Amino acid sequence: MKNAFDLIVFGATGFTGRLVAERLLGTYGVGGAINWAIAGRNLDKLAATRRDIGAPQALPLLRADASDAAALAALVPRARVVLSTVGPYQSYGEPLVRACAQAGTDYVDLCGEPAWMARMIAQYDAPARDSGARIVFSCGFDSIPFDLGVLFLQDEAMRRFGAPLTRVRGRVRVLKGSFSGGTIASALASIEAASRDPDEARLMTDPFALTPGFRGPAQPEGESAAYDDAARSWTAPFVMAAINTKNIHRTNALRGHPWGRDFVYDERMLTGDGERGKRRARALARNSRLQAALLGWGPTRELLRRTVLPKPGQGPTREQRESGRYEVDFIGDTAKGQRLRAIVEGDRDPGYGSTCKLVSESALCLGGEIDRSMTRGGVWTAGAAMGLPLLHRLQQRAGLRFTVED
Repeated sequence: MKNAFDLIVFGATGFTGRLVAERLLGTYGVGGAINWAIAGRNLDKLAATRRDIGAPQALPLLRADASDAAALAALVPRARVVLSTVGPYQSYGEPLVRACAQAGTDYVDLCGEPAWMARMIAQYDAPARDSGARIVFSCGFDSIPFDLGVLFLQDEAMRRFGAPLTRVRGRVRVLKGSFSGGTIASALASIEAASRDPDEARLMTDPFALTPGFRGPAQPEGESAAYDDAARSWTAPFVMAAINTKNIHRTNALRGHPWGRDFVYDERMLTGDGERGKRRARALARNSRLQAALLGWGPTRELLRRTVLPKPGQGPTREQRESGRYEVDFIGDTAKGQRLRAIVEGDRDPGYGSTCKLVSESALCLGGEIDRSMTRGGVWTAGAAMGLPLLHRLQQRAGLRFTVED
């Protein structure tokens, strides 16, 4: 039966998938206004997830393997939106994206793998346009706070100045918590793919990798320590910048370049003013370069997989997730030199506590608030597909706070 469910959580037996299911249960219950189900390849493990999160037997369990095209083709027409937590997406994600694009079913995920996303845009944007499916990647910590943070700042600039900000800086001020094991596994898979294929390596370093047919101006480098006069602080490389910057340029392109075709954006971590901030920035930059060199070596990646990555079902405790938080400053300038600042704050750790709220509300916003007269079928970013309606929803329901700093 088509659209029997408002939402299907695919991959609910993994740690992040289970957190998403637990969050949906605690916020919306079962059998209420949101009709949802959990899906995966093993019904016994799905039943264990349902029991572990305290859900009633009424929560439906749906079996489908990520590699079984026929099962996925039967699954996705039953939902308005499918939410996937099954990564690395370059290893497991394409069959589900294909099924949704063909069936006209909306799709969201947590992907932070730009080379894979570029391939999916090339292959499935046209089929999704034809079917009406809205495919939206990167609906977790990468890249919602950054994508919507820039959108929020630009919207306020248009109200105040009547002109967009042609230069925006994203500056991570506070980051307390951990990245998810899925994010780390995806990063390792991306590095491994880039080591095998020069085209993959080029896409990883191209700020316009997700804007086919468009190239903007040169963007700031993000690998060294640098003093930022606008932030009045030393800065160091930020690990998620490689994916966030690409998504933000795609948002600008998909919206018709309202921020200009010469828009410049970069992301860094603030390390503080003075000599101490300078030393910390330089140390972090050195560590970043060393990590990149080590991760380029196959044995190092394999060692990390065996000894560092969380095993299936593992992750931080509830106390650790709830004690984390993050804060990102956005500083923008118009072509005339008018300046505006905004802050985005999240009330949980980025990799798990906040991400499970961000992706679940993104899915419900896409399926319930954004009709196809607003956003047609195709491969989108959250900022372009849902924009301010999602921003308002996340402020109300997901612990994000967007404020202008006057």
